[in-house]
Amino acid sequence: MNTPIYLRPLELKDASVSYKWRNDPEVWSYTKFVLKDPVTVEVEQAWLASKMKAVNEKRFAICIKNTNEYIGNIQLLDINNDTAEFHLFIGEKKYWGKGIGYSASLMLLKYAFYNLNLKHVFLEVHADNLAAYAIYKKVGFERISQEHDFIKMAINPSVLLAMN
Repeated sequence: MNTPIYLRPLELKDASVSYKWRNDPEVWSYTKFVLKDPVTVEVEQAWLASKMKAVNEKRFAICIKNTNEYIGNIQLLDINNDTAEFHLFIGEKKYWGKGIGYSASLMLLKYAFYNLNLKHVFLEVHADNLAAYAIYKKVGFERISQEHDFIKMAINPSVLLAMN
């Protein structure tokens, strides 16, 4: 099943949903994020406000088209010259395994290469996160190295261009 989605820039009001995801260890089980203290709406709003000001980041909400439900985030971080780091997560677990990560990844990568004119996009994925690894391979990322539990992957813009 491929649920129709769209991406939109993150908004401060998104913190009222995303703070719940920050407190769910299952959502973060394959990431480097470690929850030290419970995250409140206020803490999430302050964090999001600071991130929304960053000029070298492009952060987007993943939303379901027919309901406008905000279900996850996808972003390009540390944008420097023609390079960026890719991040994706679906916070609403009922949407896991529905093809949304793949669709959102294609949308963001098209934006990265066509609108931002990036030449290098890379990511790190936990070696045990087989679902995410499969999405990234399907989109066109290739494994370039592994350090401890994390696999570094990169995508060449020509791979994405060939898919269109």
